[in-house]
Amino acid sequence: MSTHTHGKDGATIKPKAPKVQELIDECQSLMIATLDEDGSPCVSYAPFVQLDGGFQIFVSFMARHTRNLKNQKKTSFMFIEDESTSKQIYARHRLTMDTDAEEVEKENPLWDKAMTALKEKHGKVVEVLEGMDDFIMFNLKPIKGSYVNGFGSAYFVAPDLSIETHRQGAHGTREDKDQ
Repeated sequence: MSTHTHGKDGATIKPKAPKVQELIDECQSLMIATLDEDGSPCVSYAPFVQLDGGFQIFVSFMARHTRNLKNQKKTSFMFIEDESTSKQIYARHRLTMDTDAEEVEKENPLWDKAMTALKEKHGKVVEVLEGMDDFIMFNLKPIKGSYVNGFGSAYFVAPDLSIETHRQGAHGTREDKDQ
């Protein structure tokens, strides 16, 4: 299987080295896509921390995406390079992961660990939010994903955020069609 793609002019485009964790580390929030009970999409964002193979968010039940997460456990999130630092708007670096959303109860050891990390990363506002009754924590557990860091440079991503394979072809397909 070739590790290169060809541009319109026939020139070879070599994929760039993936920097998945670097992109995540540059972000304070993730973009999240959910579905409501009617199957209508909703996109929003949430500050996050990354612990124990998952991504934890602390969100208000007043928000549509939170209600959707309670009812529909399948979701997707994305990290994307800041527009102001992108060299090419059509090829912004981005990681998209399909996930299962699990509510984290206060009795779960992950609650204290994630709450401490959220406070360290996002400041005192988290202490205020923690005292509000309408905030809920979710653990977003990656299932599969995609990482793009330029033209001809797209990869399938495993649940542990490791790169599986370089995406090939016009629609980024690979031989095993599970992605």
